[in-house]
Amino acid sequence: MSYLRYVRVVGTVHVLPESVEEVRDVILGENPDAVAIELDYGRLVALLHREELRLTQALRLGKIGILSYILQEVEKFLGKDFGALPGEEMIEAYELATSLGIPVYLIDQPVQVTLKKLLSAPRLEKLRGIAEVLALPLLSREVEIESYTALEQEFKRKYPYFYKVLVEERNKVMAKNIMMIVDSLLLRKRKVKVVAVVGLGHKKGIERLLSRYTPKR
Repeated sequence: MSYLRYVRVVGTVHVLPESVEEVRDVILGENPDAVAIELDYGRLVALLHREELRLTQALRLGKIGILSYILQEVEKFLGKDFGALPGEEMIEAYELATSLGIPVYLIDQPVQVTLKKLLSAPRLEKLRGIAEVLALPLLSREVEIESYTALEQEFKRKYPYFYKVLVEERNKVMAKNIMMIVDSLLLRKRKVKVVAVVGLGHKKGIERLLSRYTPKR
């Protein structure tokens, strides 16, 4: 049996209220042994304290700070339309699991590692990305979960380097961490269930990786 037998992967859209409800329903329904969340420690603290990076701070931090600020503002912009703050479903997963006494694991790689890799993107991808960010206020933003796959494929086609860094490499990191969680739980009991809350774009990739390996018991 592969690791996927022991894991329920919940794929969320970070700015949709429905994702907050789905996370709550799955955790309550599964009553898992552990909840894994697509966050690192720094990102979790920032979300819990509603910390935002100001432009003046970003400028002092240099390229990484500016990139962080741009990504933050894009998420905020989308969240206004979809009715949820960026990361609300991650906060829900953390706070609900904690209140129920379920161990919480942060499975994403440190955000600084990801940002440093993004700075090495080809110039064409950087310029195209900046142009699209500047055009956001002019675009229609009626996005549904059903159309998310098409959007993901378009992003992969237009930004192959960004996709590799943001999606594929992090899938490997998160899948590896989930497998370590399962291994540690199987040392204590035979029936194990882990709920992993990740962005929808990571769901299939992580499930595919989990299905390739079998726990060593």
